[in-house]
Amino acid sequence: MTTANAYPVTQTIRTIGILGGGQLGMMLAEAAMPLGYQCVFLEDSADCPASLYGRVFHSDQLEDFIAAADVFTLEFENTPTVTVEQLTNLSKSGSKQGMFPPLIALDIAQDRLKEKQMFNSLDIATVPFMAVNSEAELQQACHELGLPIVLKTSRGGYDGKGQFVIRQDSDIKSAWQDLKDAVTGEGSLTPTPAPLIAEGFINFSRELSIIAARAQNGQVRCYDLVENHHHHGILAKTQAPAVGTSHLFQQATDAITKIMNHLGYVGVMALELFVTKDARGNDALLANEIAPRVHNSGHWSIEGAVTSQFENHIRAVVNLPLGDTDNVHPAIMLNVLGQYPDISAVLNIDGAHYHSYHKAERDDRKIAHITLMPNDVADLEPALAKLIAVLPNKVGLDKKSTTADNQQKALDIPTSTEAEKSLVNTKVTEVMEVTKIITGDSQKDNMTNAQAKVNKAKK
Repeated sequence: MTTANAYPVTQTIRTIGILGGGQLGMMLAEAAMPLGYQCVFLEDSADCPASLYGRVFHSDQLEDFIAAADVFTLEFENTPTVTVEQLTNLSKSGSKQGMFPPLIALDIAQDRLKEKQMFNSLDIATVPFMAVNSEAELQQACHELGLPIVLKTSRGGYDGKGQFVIRQDSDIKSAWQDLKDAVTGEGSLTPTPAPLIAEGFINFSRELSIIAARAQNGQVRCYDLVENHHHHGILAKTQAPAVGTSHLFQQATDAITKIMNHLGYVGVMALELFVTKDARGNDALLANEIAPRVHNSGHWSIEGAVTSQFENHIRAVVNLPLGDTDNVHPAIMLNVLGQYPDISAVLNIDGAHYHSYHKAERDDRKIAHITLMPNDVADLEPALAKLIAVLPNKVGLDKKSTTADNQQKALDIPTSTEAEKSLVNTKVTEVMEVTKIITGDSQKDNMTNAQAKVNKAKK
């Protein structure tokens, strides 16, 4: 039923068109509704999670989707750029009110080589890397970067496909034969011709990410750094804030702000980071990749921040002021993979917040997430242990992991022997000679700050 005066007369945007209808689209729609906006979705799966919150248009119905919305955004960075370009042109003509994020952000995010070149052009450090267009250039990369290296397609590739670990000279020919078709756009890896990228191995101790929102007027607001743990290359756990990282916060915020300003970005973006050591032995950050959308490592913000990442993305897209990004309570978010837990057992844990994505069960599929926010921060780890115990898929969190294991998980590289694990763990690259590290000022510990906010709220 339509209400005659459902919108203020000054509100020119009523419906947001979202490219994609997965759980991110669903949670964006959940955030849009209290602000007075409806959402429609372009998605080929009619029973997708977002279908609970608005009409779903098949890709064959693109024109109908366009007609149904006033402004556009997306939930998936691998959205075809031709579609985004079409929506951008409609906005330029004045017939629609915007496509956010901009096309250039997708073009960069879909190309690993362009992405790392952008980072370095902005004085943001990365692992050492080289473009590879031939077997001779691959030989040169192995010589200059030192073995082992990871050879990857710069575009496409998924679930460990499109990459090859070169551990010794005898692997070079096999690696080139496996991936060379990507350079010409032949084969199944990617239809777009693009150079391969060779990346040097680095020692890192932790995986972090920072999420920020940028408004149409250029205002940027950043969330706390969070720590991420992966299982078979899939995010398993996020802790917010990341304990003991306040001295890295300024470096991270400077980096993501530079990127967003450089791209003229509007909306929420995530920047994934590795913690390593600089030449003086101090903690420093290396940029891994951007996600030009709301991000899995920001799901904790629904309960744990003053304004969630989803609401801030909607605010940016419809040109409303951004909300406060402060962490109001330390939290741990777990992804539910493959099989649903007993919801009663989950909600019997104090501080547990359950979010189902209404998906069918399937191995390693993200079907829900759970955020833990017990009233007393001291109860966070005990609550986590209780939660892991009731999860059908423990996502590897019931086991201890080593630095070498973390290195493998981050790169999605299978390691066959303990000797190879040792090699990964002890390989020290000359990162500081080829990249510039941005240093950050020392601040009070994030967790302490968050606990102080909780205590203040209690009063």
